[in-house]
Amino acid sequence: MKFRFPKLSTIVFIALFFIAILIDLPKNSKIKPLVIDVSIFGKKIHKEFDTKLGLDLRGGSHLVFEADVSKINSSDRADALESARNIIEQRVNFFGVSEPNVQTSQSGASQRIIVDLPGLENVEEAVRLIGQTAQLTFREEASVSAEIATQSSILARLTKETGLTGEHVKKATVQFDSSGKGGPSVGLNFDKEGAKRFEEITGRNVGKPVAIVIDNQLISAPTVQQKITGGQAVITGQFSVDDAKSLAVAINSGALPVSVKLIEQRTIGPTLGKEAVEKSIIAGVIGLSTVILFMVVYYRRLGIIASIALVVYGLISFAIFRTIPVVLTLPGIAGFILSIGMAVDSNILIFERIKEEQRKGKDFDLSLKLGFGKAIDAIKDANIATLLVAFILFNPFNWDFFPQFGLIRGFALTLSIGVITSLFTGIIITRRLIETFYRSSK
Repeated sequence: MKFRFPKLSTIVFIALFFIAILIDLPKNSKIKPLVIDVSIFGKKIHKEFDTKLGLDLRGGSHLVFEADVSKINSSDRADALESARNIIEQRVNFFGVSEPNVQTSQSGASQRIIVDLPGLENVEEAVRLIGQTAQLTFREEASVSAEIATQSSILARLTKETGLTGEHVKKATVQFDSSGKGGPSVGLNFDKEGAKRFEEITGRNVGKPVAIVIDNQLISAPTVQQKITGGQAVITGQFSVDDAKSLAVAINSGALPVSVKLIEQRTIGPTLGKEAVEKSIIAGVIGLSTVILFMVVYYRRLGIIASIALVVYGLISFAIFRTIPVVLTLPGIAGFILSIGMAVDSNILIFERIKEEQRKGKDFDLSLKLGFGKAIDAIKDANIATLLVAFILFNPFNWDFFPQFGLIRGFALTLSIGVITSLFTGIIITRRLIETFYRSSK
């Protein structure tokens, strides 16, 4: 009696295989790569699948800025540095840089912001824009034409400068209602001059919005409920805790006087990246070919099936990289190659368990079932341990006692994706292929 795939499983497996191939196709191939261009409920979705290369492979600029936090209280310096990082990231995105990496670093008493700009050509303009101190202003409605007044953009109507700037804001903080009935809000604390100006602004704008703008980008436009005196104001709304924190950080990025100075600039040419990619591909092909050769020679028909599953694993993993997309760096490629080795380990564990059961005189069907059952515990433990290490290296919560470097995170991300994909291909696809082709060839 021959095993047959359930019809749905066959369709899903074949569809997944061909979708992965279409996603992995380069743009210059004869077959048109997969492009998603649809409208769902009136919302247009356009998605192209492309390989994103990091700074070390694509080339670009590596900039290191030193932040001057000497004028800020020690208790506020961490918030000030994070605010400066956020505003720099917004400015970098203005250039349309693909996957810029902006992170903070401390070297002794020096506070630094590291900016990686893959593929950026106008580096001088980027350095000039990044080096500016964030400009926070408050704006009110001006007398505008009927055409402008009907525009949907709030910022198009709130064009009149009030003279109140970030220099007058001491700090923005997240506040909570002491009764516990209200949600989070954002409190503003002005200095003496700012309190006076804010009182005048709110007095003539009751029932109207006042815009908070940073670098000509609208951050918030709360409506004034009443004239506010005393230099303390509260912005309320349907805020979640994260929304309130984001607004407070955004205001602080223009309120806290953090200036940055370029202390290091390195340009990495695309030639280095091209050479690194070519060598990585050669190393990967040699390593994969060696592994496949070993599997085929040692395990024969099982090895051939495992090699097919390994190719499917590579196609699916690379498709995931292009779909997310993952920015590939040299450490990231290393993480992917390491995950290939772990995928092979899973197959070896399964095959050895199957052979062990067959040596005990059990038939193939029972050996297959017991072999997978006994191997799964070891595979699960090994992969969970690897994923835990990858989680620590990726450090998604930015804990200070864990590494926070972009290249290490790239390694951890590709390793995690590879390990999870190898579990799917090793346990599900390999087993289905063995049940179908190995048994039918016996």
